[in-house]
Amino acid sequence: MQIGKVIGTVVATKKDDSLIGSKLMITQPLNLKNEIDGKPLIAVDTVGAGIGELVIYTEGTAARNATKKLQSSINAAIIGIVDNIDVWED
Repeated sequence: MQIGKVIGTVVATKKDDSLIGSKLMITQPLNLKNEIDGKPLIAVDTVGAGIGELVIYTEGTAARNATKKLQSSINAAIIGIVDNIDVWED
């Protein structure tokens, strides 16, 4: 699981049948200091996240499991909305 921020949405009228009914969100990976950590990705939203929200997302097989679409081409899924992050530092 990783932390990201939803920065946009994707609307695709023509897509693979396994994606029909899926909400697609552009997610920017972040590190624990809330800094950009990689390229944005498109993730299927399973929790009703909105633009600007911090989220937990997963990739690969875990994403397909979260969406309950094991035979799909899904590679990333938003699986949680972050309320708070506390990081202890020395």
